[in-house]
Amino acid sequence: MLNPAVSQAAAPMTAAARSARAAEFQTAGQEIAEVLRLIQEQLQPQRRIVRAGETLYQAGERFGNLYVLNSGLFKLINLSSDGREQVVALKFRGDWLGFDGIAAGQYACDAVAMDTGEVWVMRYDAVLAACALRPALLRVLHEAMSREIGRDRDSLMSVCSLPADARVADFLRYWAESLAKRGLRTDQITLRMTRAEIGNYLGMTLETVSRSLSRLARQQLICFTEKGRRDVHIPDVMALVSFVQSAVAPAPATLQ
Repeated sequence: MLNPAVSQAAAPMTAAARSARAAEFQTAGQEIAEVLRLIQEQLQPQRRIVRAGETLYQAGERFGNLYVLNSGLFKLINLSSDGREQVVALKFRGDWLGFDGIAAGQYACDAVAMDTGEVWVMRYDAVLAACALRPALLRVLHEAMSREIGRDRDSLMSVCSLPADARVADFLRYWAESLAKRGLRTDQITLRMTRAEIGNYLGMTLETVSRSLSRLARQQLICFTEKGRRDVHIPDVMALVSFVQSAVAPAPATLQ
């Protein structure tokens, strides 16, 4: 049961809204499966097994391939101007990797596996040739690029507009919903990132991330299932959604 203070600050979603969101996830899952089937049939990509910590490509490496993640999780890491590593993106099943290398002819970041998975490898020139002959494949490529732009925008908006607790809640919401779209359970997720990496990704310190997670747990929006505190139980993802929405809602007008 949610803390009453949370329930007042974030109005629960209606049954209709929950049903619509569930249908949206189911449709997204079907679309991901269809896209993977199309890529497999039309491009016949090379399959590559990756393990946690393995680097798929590195910043500065000559660009030549695009990649599609068939299973597993990836993080994209960039170097800041002072030499620190910055996590700039997370990739789930069905996501493309390597778009950052097209413009300059070299990859702009490191792509690092967070767990064991399978990546499909495709020569960029082969992708272009196939797209010229198959409009459906070209549409898939353009949609993937558009989604990446949208994610970058949403990530920037989160960093710029949300307070710390809502930023962490939105991160957990994004992770859980990304799993939901791929037909995976969302009530318990294993964070394949350290607190420091989460803070790095969200523009926060490790200590702030830890405090925010503890506050979310006290408000019963999440709980930790093991001593290591990497397995997070989410009783209700929609409660996280409402919590984040309440953080960006305009304050009620007051009479002067």
